[in-house]
Amino acid sequence: MTALPPGAVIGILGGGQLGRMLANAASQLGFDVHVFCPESDAPAARVAMKHWQADYSVSEALTGFARACDVVTLEFENIPVGAVEAIVATGTPLHPGAKSLALSQDRADEKAFLQSIGIATADFRIIDAEADIAPALGALGGKGVLKTRRDGYDGKGQAWLKNEADITVGWETVGRAPCVLEAAIAFQCEISVVVARSSTGETASWAPPRNVHEDGILARSTVPSGLDQTVESEARRQAVMLVDALGHVGVLTLEFFVMADGRLIANEFAPRVHNSGHWTPEACQTGQFEQHIRAIAGWKLGDTHRLFDAEMINLIGKAGLIDPSSLAANETLTLYGKREARAGRKMGHITRRVGPRKD
Repeated sequence: MTALPPGAVIGILGGGQLGRMLANAASQLGFDVHVFCPESDAPAARVAMKHWQADYSVSEALTGFARACDVVTLEFENIPVGAVEAIVATGTPLHPGAKSLALSQDRADEKAFLQSIGIATADFRIIDAEADIAPALGALGGKGVLKTRRDGYDGKGQAWLKNEADITVGWETVGRAPCVLEAAIAFQCEISVVVARSSTGETASWAPPRNVHEDGILARSTVPSGLDQTVESEARRQAVMLVDALGHVGVLTLEFFVMADGRLIANEFAPRVHNSGHWTPEACQTGQFEQHIRAIAGWKLGDTHRLFDAEMINLIGKAGLIDPSSLAANETLTLYGKREARAGRKMGHITRRVGPRKD
């Protein structure tokens, strides 16, 4: 694609904090931003030049939005595929495409695709009814995690099954929805690779952070990960392999379980900028939000060289009601503009630079 000039319009589907940070990055690069989302007071909409407020099913609104934009992107993967198709029908470029979106929306399809391109995942079984669970659990060693095929995030839509006695409660916990049952993985740690791919096939990734979750929600990400460089290099190789196989344009994040022997087991991918990459703007030459805008605008990708070792700490719920004066000189606060601090709600994050890069 021809590189977009400053003053062009970037459209963002979705109004959350990722859209807000993408909009800010686009503005810094000289672009105007339109945001499409159904909410009236969305964080991203409040920093955009124009807010298109309508449901994702309203094709007329989507068509008008698309025609007003030079390129459209998305900030979360649960955008209905029909909305994406309505935009594509106008001829306005949309990145990433429907393939990345559709695969990431269904855990069974996602795992099957990862396996088909040579990326290992946990063994799993498809669950359509409660009666499917017991034989699947037996085949997977008697212990596993039940996950809804669609719409689960931040620990939602999941239930651990430690034996057959947990089946009925687990099935109710996930709302009796179509699921996958994944084998339990005795992993050493979790990492993720945030990678970008341009429309010309250029790729660039960041150092994989080590991620720690609490109650199913990312609590902090730390770089360097402390893992052997061969493990990190292999994780980055697999992430590049994934974006190439998808023909993905923009940023994508691939999460891994790291086994004690260094083997990598892919958990899932998100076809977008990601919470575990929030440290990159403060610690790297080019952050994930700027990089995504560069990729979808047809610009050359920026240098992802890490300048600092860093730790990103999520501010969840009332932790987001932070006094900015309490920050240390090496800490950067980003708040998402959410009006209400609720339990389990991501309100912002702090990036702590812990010294010049050592590895």
